[in-house]
Amino acid sequence: MPLKLFKRYQKDGSYVWHYRGAVADDYLRGSTRTANKKDAARVAAAIEHERLNRHLDGPQDSLTFPEAVAHYLKAGKSDKYLDKIEDHWKDTKVKDMTAGAIRQSAVDLYPDAGGATRNRQVITPTQAIINHCAELELCPPIRIRRFKFDAKIKKPVSLEWVTALAANGRPVIKALVLTMFSTACRFSEAHRLEWADIDFQGRTIKIQDTKTGNERFAHMTQPLLVALANLPRDKKPFYWSESQLRRFWDEDVKAAGFERLTFHSCRHGFATKMLRDKVDPKTAASLGGWADIGLFMKTYAHAMEDATLTEGLFGTQTARGEGQVKEKQQVREK
Repeated sequence: MPLKLFKRYQKDGSYVWHYRGAVADDYLRGSTRTANKKDAARVAAAIEHERLNRHLDGPQDSLTFPEAVAHYLKAGKSDKYLDKIEDHWKDTKVKDMTAGAIRQSAVDLYPDAGGATRNRQVITPTQAIINHCAELELCPPIRIRRFKFDAKIKKPVSLEWVTALAANGRPVIKALVLTMFSTACRFSEAHRLEWADIDFQGRTIKIQDTKTGNERFAHMTQPLLVALANLPRDKKPFYWSESQLRRFWDEDVKAAGFERLTFHSCRHGFATKMLRDKVDPKTAASLGGWADIGLFMKTYAHAMEDATLTEGLFGTQTARGEGQVKEKQQVREK
């Protein structure tokens, strides 16, 4: 039974053609968004044709990228970097999105960027969207070759650096640096925190992993508790945009005369500090939310750059110990 058109009148007396009817055992109804009957008939015919094709060929033949994105977001996944990707692909069918075409889209969207940026902001989210729909049996899975890039070692923050920034930064930056260093959460995880996630009495913070969706509860250290308690409660703890918080961060670091380190350096700092405090790797990884101890040790644990540590073989004091005392004194003087 073909779709039938009917008028639906608006409050101002105008009308728009709507359609309704059963196609391939599915009852459809909706607006054609036009008052022109010929145009409305063409819209209804196109909808009927598309639904018949989907019934005959299956969803794999008709799934569009916007529909795939909708499924992805409905599952609670992140929408980070998706605006530019959606604008690029528009209504392209997923079956027509080849691995080569997706790699080329990364070049088109970020012509001056390096391989790491193209991987992070195009390849990874696009592949995640398609493979999520593959798990729903809406399309085949896809594998996309990453761009090569020179991996840069992320320098970890030290306790002295964190303490100094907390002492000199504005309240929100103090709370932010202590949150990320004390719990090893990513910036995106700190940014989405609600006051309901923070239990001052139990001294815990509920953190949702932005990569896996898993939840964990991190202990709230005393300095962090005080910093969060001093933030206003009428909005989220870190309600500012990411760009605003980065600007605040950079301004406070520069004003204090410290070396500029990134948000993610706090996660590296947590891992390094825990291991140097002789916390075993399994416990340190668990406390910081790492499920893969191999990744934790390979990526986040940093060696101490002090050749004189071998003096410890004979029980003598190392130059590093003397340097730490001097560094702490310099921080106090600032």
